[in-house]
Amino acid sequence: MIFSGGVHGLVAIGDPNVPSLEEQCARMFERVKIIVEAAGGTLDNIAKMTFWVTDRDHRAQINVDWIKYFPDAASRPARHTMKGQLDSGMLIQCDFIAVLGDSRA
Repeated sequence: MIFSGGVHGLVAIGDPNVPSLEEQCARMFERVKIIVEAAGGTLDNIAKMTFWVTDRDHRAQINVDWIKYFPDAASRPARHTMKGQLDSGMLIQCDFIAVLGDSRA
């Protein structure tokens, strides 16, 4: 099993050039993919994702990347989105749980 820590979409913590919500969300999803693949899994192994956003309206942007990375609505992970205060210019952050060797495909 993989239990991630917080995965964000900033270039670097403390970087004064804060990316847009769209850039942060796209980078965050790409990092999730990289982490799962580095552990020997795929996105199909992700069982649940939790997102923290500074504004609930950010869920619309999550959906853009969500559909890109999980195109089959019948096999998407469970997901939960919560509003929270994030540091260093983060507009979105996630964590996830993946079960290796147990593909949902």
